[in-house]
Order: sequence, then structure tokens, then C-alpha cells
Amino acid sequence: MTSLTFLIDLTDTALLKSIQTNVSGPGKQSYYVSEPGEALFQLKDNDADIALVQANKFTAADLVLLKEVNQESNTEVVLFSDGKPNPYIDQAMFNGVTYHFRSPYDYESINSTLSELIEDLSEQKHVSKSAKTSVLDQFGLLLGSSTPMKKLYRTLRKVSSTEANVFVNGESGTGKELVANTIHLVSDRSSGPFIAVNCGALSPELVESELFGHVKGAFTGANRDHKGVFEQADKGTLFLDEITEMPLEHQVKLLRVLETGEYRPVGSDRVLKCNVRVVAASNRVMDESMSEFIREDLYYRLAQFPLQLPPLRQRSTDILGLAQHFLAYRNMENSASKSLSAAAIALLESHQWTGNVRELKHVVERSFILAEDVIGAEHILFDDMSSPEESSLSEGIPLDVPLEDIEKIAIEKNLEKNKGNKSETADKLGISVKTLYNKLEKYSED
Repeated sequence: MTSLTFLIDLTDTALLKSIQTNVSGPGKQSYYVSEPGEALFQLKDNDADIALVQANKFTAADLVLLKEVNQESNTEVVLFSDGKPNPYIDQAMFNGVTYHFRSPYDYESINSTLSELIEDLSEQKHVSKSAKTSVLDQFGLLLGSSTPMKKLYRTLRKVSSTEANVFVNGESGTGKELVANTIHLVSDRSSGPFIAVNCGALSPELVESELFGHVKGAFTGANRDHKGVFEQADKGTLFLDEITEMPLEHQVKLLRVLETGEYRPVGSDRVLKCNVRVVAASNRVMDESMSEFIREDLYYRLAQFPLQLPPLRQRSTDILGLAQHFLAYRNMENSASKSLSAAAIALLESHQWTGNVRELKHVVERSFILAEDVIGAEHILFDDMSSPEESSLSEGIPLDVPLEDIEKIAIEKNLEKNKGNKSETADKLGISVKTLYNKLEKYSED
């Protein structure tokens, strides 16, 4: 039997008594903190599989400790509180705490949850022992064996089985669409459609038509009926990517359909009903300034379950495995057997990866093209590395040219480099997708 360890920091005696069966017995070791409130400090130095923590007075310092525990260990932390509103517990849930139980406690539900958690962890421990030689673990479309990824897998497994709308937040290149697709594939809706739409790329004039469809003759050019994405995704999952790039005045159009499931195609007098699970995503930081780019009422409808993706720098133990995975894929496609040298590995592992997994994939693919048999450090070209003739930015700027023309050249060159990907181009230029579309529309009119 796989051994599990519990760290228990509970002051509620009735709660303690109710969980005894789950935390004691063959293959289970329970450790009780001597001083209430010390569990998170102990977890920094001593791993446990599950920590049960009383959080009636959960503070900002506790939140900092919990974030450190989440990043450095595989411990599953479960919080119990007296039910009073606590913004630090809310933030903890956003950062990956799997469960938070509020008083008055439902002991049957708590023990059922603990039993399921114990079963999951026991299974994962067994799998990890028999799979040490594999490059990376996988869950759905996601790859990674680091602590943050294992925590993500456990969370996705739980939320995928529900009908909750999920808001995926993460830097560019962390795999937000892969997460959305994984949620769909693992859910009961997997036999239905998965429809992805880039909200930042929706034409302002056709937002309602793209979302809800239109009937023939609804407007000039509407030569036939058109199904919107909510109808296309019926009985499946709709992925609203870059939701924060949709203008605020258009975001309001989503409120009714998210609340009631009802919508009206443009030009129609019929109200239709959809059965859709929505996963939304953004690479913006969700803080006190978020009202500048997303309506608060919309955010809380979308974020029934908020999910934060770890950047690659927080899962550094996955870098080599991911690089080997991408290299193996290229080897298979090209019937090659190229490998990474020790110097190349060291260079990859020391890089900051601001572009995250997407950047790593591009770097490996470039190095594959450049190398013959063994990929050396000289074959590693990062996204931010310039060729010698481009090393001085000022030397490449033409003189006596209007500023607008220079801006246009920069946009067109970046679009060409990014193969027409407007989201990536806007990100590289430091502007919003909406601004990019406005500029491109202006250029087309000139």
C-alpha cells in the first residue's frame, strides 16, 4: 500500500473526530502541530501529502507562505474556516488551494472529499514510481512532471467533471487553449463540439453576428442564415480566448446568455436557448485595475472557477523534458535522430523564457533546422536574440521618414515574422489586439 502522510492543524474537536478514519490506519501517518497556526511554517521544511489547516484567522502572511508551499511541494492543502469573509482565503483559492470548507461543517461531504483525494494521491504515487524513465507526465493535452503541473492536473480533474465556467489566466505561451481543450476532453461534454473564438479579433460591426448568428437579410451582405459560436458549441464547450481584448461596450452582450442561456440571432424575433459550458482566457493580470479591460459582472459570471497557469520559469524542472519532447516530435517527422548537447541543455535551463512554452518550442524547432546531428549551444537562438547587423536598434531606423510610416513598417514586419498571428504581434509590439486591428483597418483605407 502506498504510504500517505497528513499534517493536521485543526482546533475544532468535532471536526478532528470526524476525520479520524480517513487520516489513520495502514499506510497513513498523521502529524499534529504543537502550536495552532504553525502548519504552513512546517510545510516549508517538511513535505506532507495532505495538510488540513484551520484558517479562521488566515492572514496576508499565511497567503505568502501558502504560495511558497504550492510552488515548492506536492502537498495538497485543505482549509477550514468559520465562514467569515476573508479576502486572503479567496486569493488562496485563486492560487490553487483545492478545497475550502466553511463552518457549519458537513462532515459527510468532508470525509467523502478526503477519501477521493486520498485515492487520487495514492494512484499518482503508484504511477510516478513505475514511470520514472518517461520524459514527462501528461494529462489531456498538457505535458509536465513539475510540482506546479501536478497540482494543475489535480485541479483540472476536479473542475472538468463539473459544469462550472472556468476563467484561465496566464502569460502568453503558457497553454491556455490547451487547458481549455483538456477541460473539454476530460468532461462529460467531450462528445460535443469544442469551439474556440479569439475575442480580440472579432470585428466590432459583426460581434453580435459572430456570437449569436444572424438570419438571411439581417443586414447588407447577410445572404444566408449564419450560426453564431454559441449555437455551434451547443452541448459542448465554448472557449472565449482573449476575452479582455473585447471592447467593454461589447462585453455587455454576453451577460444575458451567460446568465440564462438565452440569445437572439441578429435580425430574428426568436429567442434561442443554448447548452454551453464557457471557458474564457486572458493574459492580463487580474488585480484592482481589471475593470479597465473587463466588466466586473462579466468576470464573475465567467470565473465561477478561476484558474492560474504557472509560467515556465516556475516549472523549470520541465524545461529539459519539454525540449526533448519537441525535439522527438521533429525527429519523428523528419526521420532524424538529433540530440541536445550538454552545453545546449545548460543554455536552455538557464534562460528566463518570457515567452514560456511557446518560445521554447520555437527555439527547439529553430535549433533542429540549424544542427546536423547534435544541437550545440551555437544552434540555440532565442526569440530576443538579434543577428549582428540588427544588434543596434537605432541603426535600423530610417531617417527623414514620417513616424506613422515607421509604425506601419514595424507592424507589417512583425505580422510577417509571426505568420499573420495578430495576437502574438500585438503582444510583441506592446499594444492591445483592438489597437492593432484599428491600425490595420486604417492602413487598408489609405
